[in-house]
Amino acid sequence: MRKTNGFYWIFTGLLSALMAFGAIPDMLYAPDAVVLFHHLGYPSYLLPFLGIAKLLGVIAIVVPGFPRLKEWAYAGFVFDLSGAMYSSISVGDPASNWVMFFIGFALIAGSYLLHHRRAALRNRSMGRLEGTDLKA
Repeated sequence: MRKTNGFYWIFTGLLSALMAFGAIPDMLYAPDAVVLFHHLGYPSYLLPFLGIAKLLGVIAIVVPGFPRLKEWAYAGFVFDLSGAMYSSISVGDPASNWVMFFIGFALIAGSYLLHHRRAALRNRSMGRLEGTDLKA
């Protein structure tokens, strides 16, 4: 359990940092973010919305509890990265720009899988299986 916890927090910490560092320029309407959005063909008024959504997703996966909210946050991160990667490919950006997307997908997958592994180990140690009590 200890090793799983450690790896979970490494993946989740890196994922949270990646998403938070992407959210801040969006929320602040940074000139670089506006230029990137225009390059991808999107209106800049979406920037604050996406930035706030990313920051709320980070909070959802870091704060303990709220399992359904965590599921939605992980899904939102996948949608965000998938859309960004698709947009990048669509405008003809070189394949070398896709590296960060693959890193992001790896961090999401690692954090998500380890989150569920931790929950399974915690349930097993408490004598529960799929939300039921084995002792009853």
